[in-house]
Amino acid sequence: MIKSIRLWILAICCLLTMPAALQAGTPKEVDICVYGGTSAGIMAAYTAKKLHKSVLLIEPGKHLGGLTTGGLGYTDIGNKYAITGLARDFYRRIGQHYGKFEQWIFEPGVASQTFDGYLKSANVEVWREHPLTAVHKENGYIREITVQGTSPIVVKARVFIDCSYEGDLMAKAGVSYTVGREDNSVYQETYNGVQLRDKHQFPDGIDPYKTPGKPESGLLWGISPVSLLAKGTGDKSVQAYNFRICLTNQANNMIPITQPEGYDASRYELLLRVLEKAPAKGLGSFLKFDEMPNGKTDINNNGAFSTDMIGMNYNYPEADAATRQQIIREHEQYNKGLLYFIGHDPRMPEHLRREMLKWGYPKDEYTNNGHWSPQLYVREVRRMVGAYVMTQANCEGRATVNDGVGMAAYTMDSHNCQRLVVNGMVKNEGDVQVGGFGPYPVSYRALIPKAGECANLLVPVCLSASHIAYGSIRMEPVFMALAQSAATAAVVAIDSRVPVQDVPVKKVQQLLAANPLADNSTPEILVDNDDVAHVKLQGDWKKETRGGYGPSLYVDDSKGSTQKWVRFTPGIQRAGEYHIYSYVPKQASMATVTQVQVFDGKKLTPVKVAADAIKVEGQTSGEWVSLGTFRLPAGEKAYVEVSNVGADGVVVADALLFIAR
Repeated sequence: MIKSIRLWILAICCLLTMPAALQAGTPKEVDICVYGGTSAGIMAAYTAKKLHKSVLLIEPGKHLGGLTTGGLGYTDIGNKYAITGLARDFYRRIGQHYGKFEQWIFEPGVASQTFDGYLKSANVEVWREHPLTAVHKENGYIREITVQGTSPIVVKARVFIDCSYEGDLMAKAGVSYTVGREDNSVYQETYNGVQLRDKHQFPDGIDPYKTPGKPESGLLWGISPVSLLAKGTGDKSVQAYNFRICLTNQANNMIPITQPEGYDASRYELLLRVLEKAPAKGLGSFLKFDEMPNGKTDINNNGAFSTDMIGMNYNYPEADAATRQQIIREHEQYNKGLLYFIGHDPRMPEHLRREMLKWGYPKDEYTNNGHWSPQLYVREVRRMVGAYVMTQANCEGRATVNDGVGMAAYTMDSHNCQRLVVNGMVKNEGDVQVGGFGPYPVSYRALIPKAGECANLLVPVCLSASHIAYGSIRMEPVFMALAQSAATAAVVAIDSRVPVQDVPVKKVQQLLAANPLADNSTPEILVDNDDVAHVKLQGDWKKETRGGYGPSLYVDDSKGSTQKWVRFTPGIQRAGEYHIYSYVPKQASMATVTQVQVFDGKKLTPVKVAADAIKVEGQTSGEWVSLGTFRLPAGEKAYVEVSNVGADGVVVADALLFIAR
């Protein structure tokens, strides 16, 4: 009898914790279903809910936030100008945690708390551990999907948004996609396909064989027997995955790095050969150590042999869940094994072993996953072939679009895809890092399938781009911005009763501009130096295209010999108090003090910006410097003027920001 009562209670508890749809035995129905709890998925779900639609966010695993909460705290930005809306708001909220205006470097746990804040404030319904199993389409529309909880659950929605890194919903919906690298000839590119370049490359003379000089002994672990194809040749190789590793050097928060399961020291023989050929002064020669707050790291791949597990991920894009989990485990074992090898193998130089032993796993991170990130850095999986394909020409500004719903700015970045033998030496192939271009728009059509393939699906992560263009776009803040745009477009599609292919993009753009935080707050006012309608100059300022906020910046190195100024007029729509910030890129030989004047419509207030107050961190050229809070009238009366008066070095005039209080 007691046993029966216990079973009955257990059954009731299980029912109470199941999604409502499963309890009722009927499909779950919402306006918008977001699949994939990545950073993009969270922002898409939050946006849709704030725009008054019913929303369900489904994550196939346990982890929310993707790479942003998975160790990638040293944010890949490219140019802050490109990051807008909720994506920028995320880094502002991170800044609040650390007592700054913005913060682009952060601990994983802080990112998780910040995302949780978005989900809770909008009361977003989230299902974890509900992987996709089936998609049902009728007449070009996804009518319902099936996910696996404790049992299969059907979810119906008017619009679906695939925010997964893998593009599983897109693939099961029958949308066109590709995996690997296109031949350069497909989109008239130069950096796609096979690329044997010098970055993250082995020095000449590294022997690839187990017994040096003896091919019959076989290749060392991790080296492929395939032959090098001609430059630019397309193939199905996938750029390498790794983990963004969070370690700590704080003794009271450290767990020692121990030998992992499946450890095999022979996997790291190539590292020894590299160090013998090119001795390293420190760990930074082969581990990219980026410091996070509170004594933590975001460690990335660096050099010829590092955390990238080259060539071991080719099956991941099309694999089933079990195979993917096995690939993730293998990458985890490889990365943990590398850390252990560096610190404990007697063949490693002693100074490197000592340095490695100063680091350990943080007790306060990933407490439900053995203090190791649950998110593999899947840099590229599937890519949709949609209504428009972003290519190298878009990145370089040779082709542009007028339906942009987000911007990208990062270097065209592909990690290595193969490790093979070239002329008797081991070489890596596939690494491309080509930049030098400014921010560029990402087309709305790159987020939607071709007409006729699926009328109610948007794909802001596995979007439509060539391999090399995707390498520039595939950054976490860009994914967040594109996801917000996708959710906004989904709302417009529902309200207008049109397929996503027929959404009026200008309306989406207007909504994003008028309500950038999806909360009806007053939009901040940005006046960039390229905004000719709101910027006036006195004197012959030099215009430079690198290192600033946005496409360019103004620079003067005359040391005040001739008076010059740049005046920024915001055009205030609503009178009130505004906190004003000036973006100051760090320059060589900067003036000790830059003179700034704020005119509030009645009086001038001088403000001095000291060069030593500019603390640049991470992948950015400068920082926003507070000029103070001022009450500004509506209209064109108020302005901020940057001058070279009394300058003893370089003066920069770049961008001004006005935030209503």
